[in-house]
Amino acid sequence: MNKQSGKLFVFAAPSGAGKTTLVRALLAKHSELWFSISYTTRTPRKNEIDGVDYLFIGKEEFMDLRDRGNLLEYAEVFDNYYATSRDRVEAYLRDGRNVILEIDWQGARQVRVSMPECVTIFIMPPTLGELERRLRDRRTDSDDVIVRRLRDALSDMSHWDEFDHVIINDELDEAVASLESVLDGSSSSSSTTNASLRDAVMRIIG
Repeated sequence: MNKQSGKLFVFAAPSGAGKTTLVRALLAKHSELWFSISYTTRTPRKNEIDGVDYLFIGKEEFMDLRDRGNLLEYAEVFDNYYATSRDRVEAYLRDGRNVILEIDWQGARQVRVSMPECVTIFIMPPTLGELERRLRDRRTDSDDVIVRRLRDALSDMSHWDEFDHVIINDELDEAVASLESVLDGSSSSSSTTNASLRDAVMRIIG
């Protein structure tokens, strides 16, 4: 009997919505999940480790990987490139592992074309005011960068209905529980076809 292929779960969110925190909480509870570490050309932040948070590479190497067809998706965000290794993801799926990608909406759109069976999840902040608070609490960006991130966040959130599910990240434990329901296939309240959810999202983005 052939081994059943794993499932691919694609996470996207505006900067500051808490996507990374949610993914790490899921991974801590579910050792069977495999997290695909993204390539990036940006400079590591103080608390980031190469090979753990990202695979930090130069633009020349990045373009070489792209030109050789080794990227499942890639995008330019805040003047830097991000991408996912096609070979790594496909190998883990063949091995029956469930894979999590943490990317942006542009990358999610590309993955849906290559792997239409994937499950896509968009993370939303509870309010725009809360999103701004989270960005400022990081203390990693200037006021000008924060203003730009908030402007870009509104643009990112306009793509929420391209996804299969939306999770509003207000309380961490509740958001994690909602994500677990998506992963096991039992969730309907987070589906983007749910009228109540659609109303909630529209209240957030205005």
